Amino acid sequence: MPDLENSSISIQAKLESKQLPVDLGGRYSHPVKLSVVIVNYRQWKYTEQLVRKLAQCELIRKGHAEVIVIDNNSSYHPAIRRLRSKSFVSLRRWTKNRGFSCAVNEGCKLSSGEWILILNPDITPENKFLDNIDSYLNSRNLNHGNIGVIGFGLRNPDGSVQGSTGPFPTFSSTLVRKFLPRAWRKYSLRNNHEAQKVDWITGCCMLARRTCLEKLKKFDTDFFLYYEDVDLCKRISKAGYDVCYEPSLAVVHHAPIHVRRVPPRLRVITRQALMTYARKHWSKRESIWMCRLIRAEAFARGLWSRFVGDSRAAKWYDRLARYSKLMSSGSLSKARVEFLAALAEPTT
Repeated sequence: MPDLENSSISIQAKLESKQLPVDLGGRYSHPVKLSVVIVNYRQWKYTEQLVRKLAQCELIRKGHAEVIVIDNNSSYHPAIRRLRSKSFVSLRRWTKNRGFSCAVNEGCKLSSGEWILILNPDITPENKFLDNIDSYLNSRNLNHGNIGVIGFGLRNPDGSVQGSTGPFPTFSSTLVRKFLPRAWRKYSLRNNHEAQKVDWITGCCMLARRTCLEKLKKFDTDFFLYYEDVDLCKRISKAGYDVCYEPSLAVVHHAPIHVRRVPPRLRVITRQALMTYARKHWSKRESIWMCRLIRAEAFARGLWSRFVGDSRAAKWYDRLARYSKLMSSGSLSKARVEFLAALAEPTT
C-alpha cells in the first residue's frame, strides 16, 4: 500500500519550491520526462544564461521538463530573484560549499524526471537541446534498456571538438599522460565523431537514467570536485549498465579546466580527487605510490612557492603533502576531515 503521508510531504515540498505546474487536485498537471540539474558556484551570469536558453525548448514550455539549481554558497546576485520567479525552476542555496558531487545528489533528490541531465553553468546548448534529447530517447527507444548514462559532444567556442570521454585511468596511464597537452591528459584522443560505448563521460554534460543513479546511490561524496564522473561511470559499468557517447547532440563548453590557470587551491582539489580514485579502484600498492608521487610534487611546488615569496601557495602545498601522507598510510577519514576544513576557509 502506498505511503500516503510521505507522498503528501513530497508533493508539498515540490509545490513550495515551485518545481512543477500542478492542478487543483494536488497532482502534477504534466509528467516530467527530463530534469536538468545545474550546480552553481559563483557563476550566476552563466547559470541565468543557460536557464534562459533552456526555457526556449518546447519540453519546458509544455511542463515536461524542470530545472533544479543548487548553489554552493555563492554571494547574492540579482539573478537569484529572476530565477526563482520562473515556475519551472527550483533553486536551493547552501550556506557552505559542499562540493560538486554533494550538490548534484541534492539536485537529483529534488528532481522527478525519469532522466536527469547534469549541466555545468558554462554550457551553451544548441537550439531546442532538450527537445532533441527527448526525440533521441524516443527514436531509439532508450527509455527502456540497459543504458545508464549518455554523454554528448562538447565543442570549444570556436567550434572545434573538446574532449568529453576517456579510458579509465590506471597508475601507468596517469603517469604517461602527464606528458600530453593538458586538453588530452584524461580524454580519448580519437573517434570523437562516432557514437559508441565508452569507459566514462564528463560530468559537465551527462544524461543519466534515474533508476541507475538511485541503484548506485548517485555520486560518491568522497569526491569534492573532479573524478566523481569517472568513478560513477566505473561503478555503472561494474553494475552492468552501458556508458554511451552520442556526438550528434552537442553543446559549447566555455571554460574547461585545461584552458584555465590552476591555482594552488584547485590543484590540491584535483590531486585529492585523484588519490581518492586511486584508493577506490587501483591496487593498494599503486595507490600508495601515487600518493607518494603527489607528496613529492607538493614538496617541490612548496619549495618553489617559498622561493618566489608566495606564502599562500606554500601553505596549500604543505597541506597537500600532509593529505597525501595520511592517505598513503590509510588514514583516509582524517585526511578528508582536514581537507574539507581547509576548503571551508575563506578564499579571499
